[in-house]
Amino acid sequence: MKTITKTAALAMVTIALAAQAQPRTLKPGLWEISSRMQTGSGEMEKAMAQAQKEMASLPPEQRKMMQDMMAKQGVGLGAGGAGGMTVKICMTKEMIERDEIASQEGDCKTARAPWVGNSMKMSFTCAKPPSKGEGQVTIISPQAYSMKMTLDTTASGKPERMAMDNTGKWLSAECGSIKPIGQIGK
Repeated sequence: MKTITKTAALAMVTIALAAQAQPRTLKPGLWEISSRMQTGSGEMEKAMAQAQKEMASLPPEQRKMMQDMMAKQGVGLGAGGAGGMTVKICMTKEMIERDEIASQEGDCKTARAPWVGNSMKMSFTCAKPPSKGEGQVTIISPQAYSMKMTLDTTASGKPERMAMDNTGKWLSAECGSIKPIGQIGK
């Protein structure tokens, strides 16, 4: 009985040490971020569903042209149904080292709490567009992460609260034509 107890205790310590030693480093390169969003008003979901409906009603040649044009920008509609989309982003080694996994474009300030295991909490405020929010990112592996966020902003002149569930999946070491956030338009 004492041997089983010592073995169980040793196993628990080993698991705890392995969890603490789990790398939270993501691989730099091209990432696909799938987002599912929900708003309090439902307006964004309606607009996304309408965009998907309009895209589906285009003649095949026009639809392909639109999808190709969006893909060149790293954007795709329809991930996870209405309110879902995918975006391809380029994350550099430096961005990952600075914990800029959830960086926003525009005039934003982000506060990050220290990592606890493989998770980090953050909050942000943005001047353009005016918004604020908080969230948590969890590193699953060097090639995958998940993030949950809430965002308070204004849509059509009215306050809007949005919940976002994101998953990130590493695609390749090379970003191709997709530029890192902060270098877009340069």
